[in-house]
Amino acid sequence: MTYKNLKISTQEAEAILLKLYNLKGEAKELPGEVDFNFKIKVGKSTDFILKISRPDESENYLDFQQKLLQFVETKNPNLIAPRIIKDRLGNSISKISDENLQSRNVRLLSWVPGRIWSDVNPQLDDLRFSLGQQCGSLTEALQGFDHPEAHREFLWDIAQSLWTKAHVNLFQKEEKEIIIYFQNNFEESQETFEYLRKAVVHNDANDNNIIVSSDLINPKVEAVIDYGDAIHTQIINDVAVACAYAIMDHNDPLEAALPIIKGYHSAFPLQEGELLHLYDAIAMRLVISVTKSALNKEKEPDNTYLLISEKQAWEVLKKWRHINSDFAYFSFRNVCNFEAHPNSSAFKVWADKQVFTFADLFPSLQKEHVYKLDLSVSSLWLGHQEEFNDLDVFQFKIDQLQKKVPNQLIAGGYLEPRAIYTSTSYDKIGNSGRESRTIHLGVDFWAPSLTPVHSLLGGEVVVSVNNAAYKEYGGLVILKHQVENFIFYTLYGHLSAASARMHKIGNYVDKGEKIGELGTSNENGNWVPHLHFQMMLSLLDYDNDFPGVAYHNQLEVWRSICPDPNFMFKSEHLKTGMTKSNAELITYRKHHLGKSLSLQYNKPIKMVRGAGQYLMDTYGKKYLDTVNNVAHVGHENYNVVKAGQQQMALINTNSRYLHDNINQLAAELLETLPLELSVMHFVNSGSEANELAIRMVKAATGQRDIIASEVGYHGNSNMCIDISSYKFDGKGGKGAPEHTHIFPLPDAFRGKYRGENAADLYAGEVQNQIELIHAKGRGVGALILEPIISCGGQVELPDGFLTKAYQYVRAAGGLCISDEVQTGCGRMGSKFWGFQLHDVIPDIVTIGKPLGNGHPIAAVACTLEVAEKFANGMEYFNTFGGNPVSCAIGTEVIRTVKREKLQENAQKIGTYLKEELKSLAQDYPIIGDVRGQGLFLGIELVDKNMNPLAAQTEYLADRMKDHGILMSTDGPDHNVLKIKPPLVFNLENASQLIFYLRKIFAEDFMQL
Repeated sequence: MTYKNLKISTQEAEAILLKLYNLKGEAKELPGEVDFNFKIKVGKSTDFILKISRPDESENYLDFQQKLLQFVETKNPNLIAPRIIKDRLGNSISKISDENLQSRNVRLLSWVPGRIWSDVNPQLDDLRFSLGQQCGSLTEALQGFDHPEAHREFLWDIAQSLWTKAHVNLFQKEEKEIIIYFQNNFEESQETFEYLRKAVVHNDANDNNIIVSSDLINPKVEAVIDYGDAIHTQIINDVAVACAYAIMDHNDPLEAALPIIKGYHSAFPLQEGELLHLYDAIAMRLVISVTKSALNKEKEPDNTYLLISEKQAWEVLKKWRHINSDFAYFSFRNVCNFEAHPNSSAFKVWADKQVFTFADLFPSLQKEHVYKLDLSVSSLWLGHQEEFNDLDVFQFKIDQLQKKVPNQLIAGGYLEPRAIYTSTSYDKIGNSGRESRTIHLGVDFWAPSLTPVHSLLGGEVVVSVNNAAYKEYGGLVILKHQVENFIFYTLYGHLSAASARMHKIGNYVDKGEKIGELGTSNENGNWVPHLHFQMMLSLLDYDNDFPGVAYHNQLEVWRSICPDPNFMFKSEHLKTGMTKSNAELITYRKHHLGKSLSLQYNKPIKMVRGAGQYLMDTYGKKYLDTVNNVAHVGHENYNVVKAGQQQMALINTNSRYLHDNINQLAAELLETLPLELSVMHFVNSGSEANELAIRMVKAATGQRDIIASEVGYHGNSNMCIDISSYKFDGKGGKGAPEHTHIFPLPDAFRGKYRGENAADLYAGEVQNQIELIHAKGRGVGALILEPIISCGGQVELPDGFLTKAYQYVRAAGGLCISDEVQTGCGRMGSKFWGFQLHDVIPDIVTIGKPLGNGHPIAAVACTLEVAEKFANGMEYFNTFGGNPVSCAIGTEVIRTVKREKLQENAQKIGTYLKEELKSLAQDYPIIGDVRGQGLFLGIELVDKNMNPLAAQTEYLADRMKDHGILMSTDGPDHNVLKIKPPLVFNLENASQLIFYLRKIFAEDFMQL
């Protein structure tokens, strides 16, 4: 009989429900492999699940499921599980005859509300932990339950999975090789696998059987339903099933599996021997799945449910094949609070009894003590990226350091997070964006090339290869050591090619025997000569190489596999130092720093290094920076840093002395400004620049009244706060001072005025403020305004507004100030300054953040007329404003913008981003507006009624951080994402930003 003839329609299901249970309800078809399942809605709030069997289904099998549900209810009433509903005659299993007069069994169960697993996005670690916890709790509740049907022959039982061997010819090439590989592994492990703990377990925690809470931010698994696949089998198989399905669609399936295993272990403790088989058990569940799919294509080609996970299963199997089984086992042990490597403690006990010296490694050097060299991400010795990437500079610094400590061996590096691995070959795309290998697993000893290296211990040569092509170790020798009842290995890397050639696999090297010589930089992947010495308790599956650097999220596992080489030397100087945790730093800040100093993100990050468009945390994780417009030409731009260092080495004094630098900076800036703005003053910050601008206004006009925009922000000094609505109208503010006059935020998207006449209406609001000032018998001092209002939410001024506003202000005798603290120096792309977007020329321009690229320097440009009126006899002096160091830095910033065509880059990348963001808005209507110019953009999130979505905006910024992208919110309603990256932001960065924005916008919490 075909599947079509076997099926039960929704109309038939509703009739069966009424006949057997006297319930009138609406049936909705649900997926199922064996039973035909229907969700039944009776009234407004009562739901059930109706299960109708196939004609040939065993009643004993159904009795097994019913008894199991009853057992769970009795054993753990708090565990959410379907409850049995009896029919009108009191039966838990009913019978009907279908239209072909075939007998069918019918059951009705209570409905477990919630979302199914496949409908939840994202599926993060906490959710996967709760899945494991729920499955473990169910296994605990089933302890002691048994039934004859639990011991049936069942193709979905991993313990019985070798039936798949008869069908390997359904597959070709790579797929066939993968299946055979896992089948052979599983078959070879049967002797120990057979004796693992057994019990009745659920055995089917797949996408459609996992019920998740409705909480969109912190969802939890509340129940596992559908007990049709329950079986008496090895308990670890239940863990494997939960993992096999929940790790689908993840770049790193092992990482995705770990929270599930940890959660399961927390509810039902797993044993070390069981974890040894988990890697193969997960694979065999997937092998069953793809084999069944292949068979079902022939048997029931129109039953799409049977093929639902075929593609994902193959994707996981292929990724799983590339994961080393030992490393997976060690990872499983680690999350279950066992030592990751089972011999870790034994090694430490053995090593504690050993006594070795550094002279044992380098007899010719005769150095007994080490000088610890810090090459960590935050190392001050390491210096700038340009320097540590320059082999000659690095060698020179090592040589100079050695001269200072001639009797010490320069060494260090174990578990050190390093930024020196800048090659993309150290990167991968994990489950949360790009990841880099940064954690150094051995100790480096720095010595001249050709320095003899001797073996610490006698051992068998298991690897001897010139790995120069891999650029990780150069000449590499690994020795195997058998001590007591375990094996470990020592690795000697960065030897000469000749050293590698002198050893053959299987040869024995005696303790103290010369193992080789340090290689030159040319044969060691352009590394300064040194020995990389590393210890391993396992070689995993490496036969001609071994990782010397690990991913931070795998640190604890690698720490166990690769113990500290200092266990052998016991040097106080080589001990791994402990840095202060973020929690400790936060606690200190709370006690000793002002409470008004806020931190970014729900979980703050400790940043220790910058490079271009990236910031790096203390573990070497790189974050793409989309918001730091202070680092205008890139974080720690080498030419800018060098300009400051060179001038600082000569002189740094005030502007009362003649110096070329202040003139050079003035000339560079004036070249970009209209001829009317011909006079420069230099200060230390944007706040000082705006403070000085207001002083100029008072001197030039004799007036104190300032007109500014709602939600405008102009600095943190007293005078700047007095003209910043963002501050005095916000928390802790007391409203506008007497001489400050605020007009509505000129926002044509969601402001007071919208549409074609918005510019005229907002300009009219400026005129209203002028009239209010006149009504008080006073004159207008100035209008101060950003060309794109930043704290207002990157609000672009309506076309024509600024021209009219300037006309009104000047007609009233006031001056016009363009606050370019954030918008200036090429960021606008099409124009060097923001005011140039509006075809106006201000009387005063204030310049801040971008000019110093992180160094405190700012400037005020003004007309000659304003400058002469300001020079009224009261000297303007600023001790640090215009000093030679600051001016050297500012000059290099402007020259870098010009030389590297960063203004053009801002235009190109900004245009691309704006177009892509608008395309994104077509798919996600909560993106109400995309606005800005160049690399100064804003994305405003609103609902269909134009209400701001602050929670979604904050959520998106935090989730982007999880993927290694820094974003920030802005706007009076905190519903605008701002994009103001360093101008070196490139097309690859922009594409990455769009990719992850699209990914996060698709998540549940972002949907309305």
